[in-house]
Amino acid sequence: MQRRRLLQTLGLLPIAGGAGALLAAPAASSKLLVVFLRGAYDCCNLLVPTASNFYYESRPDIAIARPPAAGVGADPANPTAIALDANWGLHPALAGSLWPLYQKGELAFVPFAGTDDTSRSHFETQDGIELGQPLDRRRDYRSGFLNRLAEVVNGAAPMAFTDQLPLSMQGRAQVPNMALRSVGQSALDARQSRLIADMYEDTPLAAPVQEGFAVRANVARQLSAEMDAAGRGAVSARGFSAEAQRIGRLMAQGYNLGFVDVGGWDTHVNQGGAKGNLATRLGNLGEGLAQLPAAMGPAWRDTTVVVISEFGRTFRQNGNRGTDHGHGTVYWVLGGGVRGGKVLGEQVAVDQAHLFQNRDLPVLNEYRAVLGGLFARQFGLRPAQLAKVFDGVAPRDLGLV
Repeated sequence: MQRRRLLQTLGLLPIAGGAGALLAAPAASSKLLVVFLRGAYDCCNLLVPTASNFYYESRPDIAIARPPAAGVGADPANPTAIALDANWGLHPALAGSLWPLYQKGELAFVPFAGTDDTSRSHFETQDGIELGQPLDRRRDYRSGFLNRLAEVVNGAAPMAFTDQLPLSMQGRAQVPNMALRSVGQSALDARQSRLIADMYEDTPLAAPVQEGFAVRANVARQLSAEMDAAGRGAVSARGFSAEAQRIGRLMAQGYNLGFVDVGGWDTHVNQGGAKGNLATRLGNLGEGLAQLPAAMGPAWRDTTVVVISEFGRTFRQNGNRGTDHGHGTVYWVLGGGVRGGKVLGEQVAVDQAHLFQNRDLPVLNEYRAVLGGLFARQFGLRPAQLAKVFDGVAPRDLGLV
């Protein structure tokens, strides 16, 4: 047991799952990447309710201005929302990255999305979403929804692009994890690798150990030419862009269920509007996501990327020109096979009468139902298979793919 724990710590065996070979399953043609924005980003300044006067009354310092009227030229010094339709606009920080994907029909938004959890606790809600289990039952922290999806998808090859295996990937299916920003900094030199291999020679773990070294070496070879010297803690435009390219290449080369998380979205103070802290983070994220089509090449046609967060933020700005923990949020869905260029899902008017508890956007598109509908179409899952992923939830097909 101690030797096995050592191998897991070194990343040579999956952290989750029982005995068996390190994951080397063939890749199915359809691919899914989940991007989790930890900290609860402000969705109302991402997908801007430009038709709502209440939005502009509620955010006098941080609202994104309406698009200019027809025939009026844009002012580069004062960016405005990009009109998506009569009701919604896009944050101008995404003009050069995600707006072109929306125009191509490869990006859709689902507002009023999220979980029925009303704790407004980052950790409580993040855990609940990643587990994907009914809220009225005791949580099983050994069973994340992406791991359960890996169990029912034929030819699943999951990978978590994280320092530690996230809750969503915990479970019986074996899942490797690797933080790409440190992949070139191996904890083992060649001599140590040989010693470990010799230690497990003629044991049941000999083959998994060799496969573990092979996976690590293969990933390192793919990334070594691209690794830059800068340490990347928080997301930056350059850093996330580089990481997204690497994720895209690895997904294209064999993995078909991926997970990555991006932090820094808890904007209680000085959030900013068209410019400022949130705008910078959205720009960074957009630039990274926009690298995926080129990085994945032809595989992009069969790829769906879902961007989620634990909850939204208060509809009204606070006294510190920021926003606080809320409820409903906006999910992003992009990919070469996405039926995008639309704002999808159940919607209501954005006004005071429809706020949840007179403070937040409501949740009308429960995340397990939305993801279940997406998984059913993308992977051709039968009802019994979907029930293993999200027990007791009827899938809701929004026509995303």
